[in-house]
Order: sequence, then C-alpha cells, then structure tokens
Amino acid sequence: MYSVNLLDNDYFCTLFSSISEFDFMQLYPIFLQHPIICTDSRVCPTGSLFFALKGENFNANAFALSALENGCAYAVVDEAEFAIDNRFILVQDVLETLQQLASYHRKQLGTTVIAITGTNGKTTTKELIAAVLKEKYNILFTQGNLNNHIGVPLTLLQLQPEHQIAVIEMGANHPGEIKQLCDIVHPDYGIVTNVGKAHLEGFGSLEGVMRTKAELYESIAATGKLIFINTGNSLLTSMATTAGFLLPDKKLGYSLNAEDPEAEYYAGITTCNPFLQLNWKKKGEKPVEVKTQLIGSYNAENVLAAVTIGDYFGLTNEQIKKGLEKYIPQNNRSQLTHTEKNKLVVDTYNANPTSMRAAILNFAQLEVAQKTLILGDMFELGSQSDAEHQNIVDLLQQKGFKNVLLVGKDFKKTQNSYPSFENVSELIGYIQENPLTNNYILIKGSRGMKLEGVLPSL
Repeated sequence: MYSVNLLDNDYFCTLFSSISEFDFMQLYPIFLQHPIICTDSRVCPTGSLFFALKGENFNANAFALSALENGCAYAVVDEAEFAIDNRFILVQDVLETLQQLASYHRKQLGTTVIAITGTNGKTTTKELIAAVLKEKYNILFTQGNLNNHIGVPLTLLQLQPEHQIAVIEMGANHPGEIKQLCDIVHPDYGIVTNVGKAHLEGFGSLEGVMRTKAELYESIAATGKLIFINTGNSLLTSMATTAGFLLPDKKLGYSLNAEDPEAEYYAGITTCNPFLQLNWKKKGEKPVEVKTQLIGSYNAENVLAAVTIGDYFGLTNEQIKKGLEKYIPQNNRSQLTHTEKNKLVVDTYNANPTSMRAAILNFAQLEVAQKTLILGDMFELGSQSDAEHQNIVDLLQQKGFKNVLLVGKDFKKTQNSYPSFENVSELIGYIQENPLTNNYILIKGSRGMKLEGVLPSL
C-alpha cells in the first residue's frame, strides 16, 4: 500500500501553489506512468489510475478492488480498510488529491491556459474558440460540460507536452466556485461571456452571479496575463473595473457596437434566418464575412469572442473564418434538425431566464410561416422561480405567439391560455393526438426536463 500524505488543509482554503514536490514523490510518477484517469469502476481501461470519489449516494472506495480487477493498475482511496495491498494509494481525501494532482500537473507542463465562464454561451464559446485555435495549434479543451470541481481536474490531467493551449470551461452554481476552480487551473487568460439570471437558488441574486463570475477576472488580475471582454456589456466592464482592470494592456475588448471606443474588434449581423452570418473586423482593417452553422443572433457575441482570441494568438483571417465556418453545434445546443414532418431548433441542454428570453426573441425574428414553441421549466431559480416563469409567458404573449406548448410544474402554474403539461410523457400523448407538421419548432428547457424525449414525435 502506498500512502501519500498531502497537505492537511481545509477544502480549497490553502492555495494549490503551496503544494510541494515532496507530496507527490510517490503519486505523480505513478500518474505519469498511468496517465489515464477513471472514476467509474465499470469502465477501467487497462493500466489506468482509479480515483475512488464519493457522492451523496455512493462511496467508490467500496468499488476500488473491482476497478483493479477490471483493468486499473492502481486505485486512489481515502479509507484505510479498502487499501489491502500495494496497488492501493491511500490519501487523506480522494477529491482533494485529484484536484491537487491536476493543478500540479498543469504547472509542471506550463501550457498556456484560457479559462472561460459565464451565465450563457460559455460552452458554445469554448467550442468556437477551440475550433478556431485548432487551425494553428495543438490544443486541449473541455469536452462536453466537464466544467465543475471534478470535470476541470479531469480535463487538466489529460494535458500532454505536445498541447500548446488549453481552453478550460468553468461552471458554478454557488458563490466562490470560480475562485476554487481558478486555484486549480491557474489560468493565463480569461473570458466571461456574460452574466444573467441562472442558478439563483444558489447565488441568491444577479449580484451574486456577478460576484462569482468576477472571480475569474480577479484571478487573472492577480497572476494572469490578459482578459478578453465584451466591452459592449456594461455589467462585464463594471466587474472588470472592480477587479482592477484599469489599464488597456491587461484587457482586449470586442463589441457588437461599432461605436464602442474600448473595443478592438467589432461585428455586425448580416442575417440570421436561420443561420447566423456576420461581418467582423479588427479596428483599422477590412471586414471579414463569416457564414456560421449556428442558430440565434445571440451567438454573435460568442463568435466575436472566438475571433478576438484567434487573432490575438496569431491566426490569419482565413484560418479564423475556416474554423468558425466548419463548426457544427452538437449536444442539443441550438441545433437545426430536419425531420420528415418539421424543422426543429433543438436547445434542450439547459435553460435560464436570460437564455430563454434570447431564444424566444430570436425565434420571433425568423421569417417562416408556421411557428411552434415547446418550452420546459427552468430549474434552480429558488424563490424567484414563479416570477421568472411568468415573465417568460408574458413575453410569449407580447410577441404574439399562438402555438405554444408548456411543459413542467412551474410553467403549469403561470397565468396563460397555452396548453400545459406536467411532463414530457403528457406532451407526447398530446402531440400524438394533435400532430405537428410543416412547422418550425423551438424546443428549449432545462436539462432535467428531458425535452429531447419529444423529438421522435416531431
């Protein structure tokens, strides 16, 4: 049995930079020899390193032996009774060890790291940045939404010496979480896509969201190099100023407002029916036309962020354009899907009041004959849930939408004349009796609503 005596510290209270090499004299070399990390004892590549994480309803220490039997070379555990031979590495806390190991590995390689957070658009923006940078660099970027206290270290531990840039997405639903992730990642560059009403149950208010997202700015101000910022967003500029970004050499601005004096990059939407097309330009240079495969005018800021970062890192206009135009959204994020009966704008990955409003306003602008909206509840809004769901219904009525199907207990409580359903099963039954054909259909709701279940009926 190996025993690694990591620093005895409260969770995330001691900066990870204080980890000494001595603490990893045993563990880090083992990781280098077995760099594939797994946390599921049922999926264990041969020679991998198992981390026995704990959750509310499970304790993976109990499955560490199974992980070894299924192919892992070593198992990291934090309960001595399960460490029965020298294939087990006993630590004080498996999660903290995973995080500390990831931070140490990131520092050893010295890879340039761009961190990204925001209320909406952070995953799409991360994907766009990656799509652009891949035209010139060997990069690592967050897969899917592995953007929390477990996903971020798992991503960092995939870093290899050949990676030139890493694009790391950071999510949060409680105050302080972005700071905690920054203490692991030590980002060189940062970008906050926007701030809005989301996870209000954890943050309490929009101000709570702003304070937490601004922790990325504060990290860059303290130890990083530069932030990329939408200077047309007054909330972001206020957050950046408070964090200490007063000098222009520490921030690089972009904006959809061509008159914005603080921006170095601008973009104007040329069409969005349904795919977004825009012209972007760097100050003093000629515009470049980009035809994306993205749905929604709200993605213009995300595209411009990728343009800004691509140009900063030395890509040509042609490389930037190529990367953007090749990108096709996945995972039910504003995807346009054609069925035999309808055209679907599928955005079932997540929803909050800000993103829901943006999707509705964009859908209202589409020049198509038959429109239907299928909207599911927005989760984690706490005491503001009733009001925010009613605000969405009011917006639908203001925009004159006639064909709307609402799904979920929160939407069902709102004052409206639209058909409402407790769950997706009820919705499917309704659609089977009242088929939709020749419609453009927007489908949006929080991930937990599982609205993708209705797709086969459309």
